[in-house]
Amino acid sequence: MTTIPKTMRAVAIDRFGGPDVLKVGMLPVPSPDADEVLIAVHTAGVGGWDADIRAGWWPDSVDPHFPLVLGTDGSGNVAAVGSRVRRLHVGDAVYSYSWNNSKGGFYAEYVAVPAERVAPIPSVLDLRLAGAIPTTGLTALQGIDGALHLRSGQSVLIHGASGGVGTLAVQFAKLRGARVLASASGPDGVALVRRLGADEAIDGRHEDLPAAVRRSAPHGLDTLLALAGGDALQDCIATVRDGGRVAFPNGVEPEPKPFGAVTLIGYDAISGVGELTNLSHAVEAAKLQVPIDSEYFLADASKAHERLAQGHVLGKVVLRIR
Repeated sequence: MTTIPKTMRAVAIDRFGGPDVLKVGMLPVPSPDADEVLIAVHTAGVGGWDADIRAGWWPDSVDPHFPLVLGTDGSGNVAAVGSRVRRLHVGDAVYSYSWNNSKGGFYAEYVAVPAERVAPIPSVLDLRLAGAIPTTGLTALQGIDGALHLRSGQSVLIHGASGGVGTLAVQFAKLRGARVLASASGPDGVALVRRLGADEAIDGRHEDLPAAVRRSAPHGLDTLLALAGGDALQDCIATVRDGGRVAFPNGVEPEPKPFGAVTLIGYDAISGVGELTNLSHAVEAAKLQVPIDSEYFLADASKAHERLAQGHVLGKVVLRIR
């Protein structure tokens, strides 16, 4: 029988602001409703969307309730299940993505989330690595499969390939049999995406990216996954063949603009039983490598956000809760 405390350590904000507004304190452990599970969090992901919320962007029409616990994803062990939950059990090692979670986020020792947004961790990952990928993994896989419908033999440029989403997208694209071109940040980013399987890696900081793409795909790219915006992206969209597809997660700024006879697709990552099952299957089939840029204890969440602000993040930033 797992003993669940009444209070927990959590990182919350009482107001919007810089990384310094992230404070560790004691909050009540949330109680799971009938269709929810309570997770004892092991590792929480840290993403740019967390920093946006901390700084004042809010994804809902209703103002937030402070104190606000950040964090959209993570991993841990099931501590309790609601009365209607049958698929998951106390003790299960799980991972979860729950955007704008009503009972608080993953920067905490416990989180209560809808059971449909929780799944057993893939067999090839431990809790630390599984906690790094729910948001980025779903975003990467749904871009490759759902938005681009990438098929074996097609070419794809993954623009922004050395970040949290891009490092996983490279591997999922290779799993689908694509020829992968990757634009990365700096020589170390190029080396990373090559290790992950990119057929060609281009340093977006120091090379003429569109020229390099045209040399590699002289007849035009079949597809492009845009994980970073800007002028270089727009120039790369011009290298996609007529009838090709360009996908981007909503939130990429500036948002890409259509060009010629290219289909432009914006999308949001969806979390559900089927989606997490698909992710787990892809993770296992790819024997996924999960690059961790940096790891911080819960009490150092402000340092994790400072790391995001520095830029040049290769892989994912995480918080170790347990």
